[in-house]
Amino acid sequence: METKIIDTIPLKVDFEALCQSLRIRPDTERAAELKQLVEQAELIARPKAMYRLGFIEEKGEDYIVVDGLPFKSRILRVNVGETQRVFFFIATCGEELDSWSSSRPSMILRYYADVIQEIALRQVSEALAADIEANYRPGQTAMMTPGSLDDFPLSEQMGVFAMLGDPRTSIGVDLNDSYLMKPMKSVAGVMFSTQFDFESCQLCPREVCQNRRSPYQPELLTERYVAH
Repeated sequence: METKIIDTIPLKVDFEALCQSLRIRPDTERAAELKQLVEQAELIARPKAMYRLGFIEEKGEDYIVVDGLPFKSRILRVNVGETQRVFFFIATCGEELDSWSSSRPSMILRYYADVIQEIALRQVSEALAADIEANYRPGQTAMMTPGSLDDFPLSEQMGVFAMLGDPRTSIGVDLNDSYLMKPMKSVAGVMFSTQFDFESCQLCPREVCQNRRSPYQPELLTERYVAH
């Protein structure tokens, strides 16, 4: 199947909201430094994403096979249910912001730049989801990202990258020998239609996580994902 590239999404930062989230008063010198960072970032940012449709050829107890490639995960298998198609994707803040962020002259400015990269990643991820909806009408969807749960380990990144061909050339994302992506502010995974709400956070017991999107639900693992 054809891989779709998304690389024309401009970075737009809500400066007032950013100041509030960082607890910076807008009339301070620190706010002026942040404003300058935002202006620089919006000028150079080129967040990118890519995705492709895949068709499930086989479903086992704890795996699926998509276009000839196996993906081992009991939770993924249960989540896809009866659907026969999934979407593999990678989204990134972009090499431009990554290089710019690492070259900021102080730790606090690098931290602010890191937050701006997260905004860029979120915005291009939203554009990715909107593009999939516009072109394929999957309805309610959920996603799983390798490494978010022990059941779907980081090594499954290899399969996602294989499905998408050459992310290095297409959108500037590399995968190293430890299955970590560069730029670090990148996300890869599989999206699928679903009849129920799902977030990996529901099955993750980590107590301190700034990216938590849903409360931990320990009973859900037994109720939904353990074979009876």
